Amino acid sequence: MTPEDPEETQPLLGPPGGSAPRGRRVFLAAFAAALGPLSFGFALGYSSPAIPSLQRAAPPAPRLDDAAASWFGAVVTLGAAAGGVLGGWLVDRAGRKLSLLLCSVPFVAGFAVITAAQDVWMLLGGRLLTGLACGVASLVAPVYISEIAYPAVRGLLGSCVQLMVVVGILLAYLAGWVLEWRWLAVLGCVPPSLMLLLMCFMPETPRFLLTQHRRQEAMAALRFLWGSEQGWEDPPIGAEQSFHLALLRQPGIYKPFIIGVSLMAFQQLSGVNAVMFYAETIFEEAKFKDSSLASVVVGVIQVLFTAVAALIMDRAGRRLLLVLSGVVMVFSTSAFGAYFKLTQGGPGNSSHVAISAPVSAQPVDASVGLAWLAVGSMCLFIAGGPQALWSLLACLRFLHLQCPFHFVLCP
Repeated sequence: MTPEDPEETQPLLGPPGGSAPRGRRVFLAAFAAALGPLSFGFALGYSSPAIPSLQRAAPPAPRLDDAAASWFGAVVTLGAAAGGVLGGWLVDRAGRKLSLLLCSVPFVAGFAVITAAQDVWMLLGGRLLTGLACGVASLVAPVYISEIAYPAVRGLLGSCVQLMVVVGILLAYLAGWVLEWRWLAVLGCVPPSLMLLLMCFMPETPRFLLTQHRRQEAMAALRFLWGSEQGWEDPPIGAEQSFHLALLRQPGIYKPFIIGVSLMAFQQLSGVNAVMFYAETIFEEAKFKDSSLASVVVGVIQVLFTAVAALIMDRAGRRLLLVLSGVVMVFSTSAFGAYFKLTQGGPGNSSHVAISAPVSAQPVDASVGLAWLAVGSMCLFIAGGPQALWSLLACLRFLHLQCPFHFVLCP
């Protein structure tokens, strides 16, 4: 079977006579599902303000040394990797709605464990749980939103997924400006709890219900979400088939598969997650006076440019945006490295002790003029981040229905 076959290009659901649905409840359902990416972003950004707070904590509260702080930020990715695999299994067996309901549990449990933490191991365990939920939410929420949205708003609602992630990161930075780590973890329980509450009243996606031969429930879901169910058609035979390794021999599958995995790998190796996890610590090391403010500025820039990328993506093209993002990120990280070379150093830094020690021994005020170079370069790095990547991966995913991106890629 090739990607040009009629049975693959035929839409699963389509309105009769070209009339556009006018249902507004689809926006409420999309918002409920988007609280998963919002929680995901909050979990990613939580470590940035929490690490300095935990490093200053006084007994009996747990206190992080440098090694523990590194693990505290990074362990969430281990949970996300496991969550991506788990989400790929859940989304086709338990359904989209139930998968979102289930992923709210480790979100709330993880932040609750962090709130009650009495030692470092409880902190790491809580982060691991939130990471597991991140992996599931990052996979299931886009699927749910794309399957409930009618064509006129599918692009708009789909772009909200990545936007909600960066809004969650910004929310963590803003709240961390005024809250210490325990209360910040309490706040982290709110979005997934709200998602759990709202999703209880939302339907399963019509596509999933039809593939499970539950037509009456699918039509009821359509009436709830789109306001009409007349003329909707069943999915074509063979539209949903399981993936087999033998399919990787087909160019329509292995080419987008390799492209998607490569883009994802390069994006992760660019260090964007490290910046998100340790933004406040990075700015403290850069001798910026108000590291919390600098982190908030970076978060605001990320939200703004993610929104801009979503608006111009269809006109400018994904490929052009990805090329530009690579150029900007190379320039910004080079500038940031140059800043550290000029202002940092110290006995334990390298063999350049004699050269760098006098620089690091100067008062912090001596590097204030250059401190904005650090903030500016990080803002450029975030602004040049590959906001178009997830949209491109989604397009590659639908080049062939069996392309297995859902099982190998997670943010």
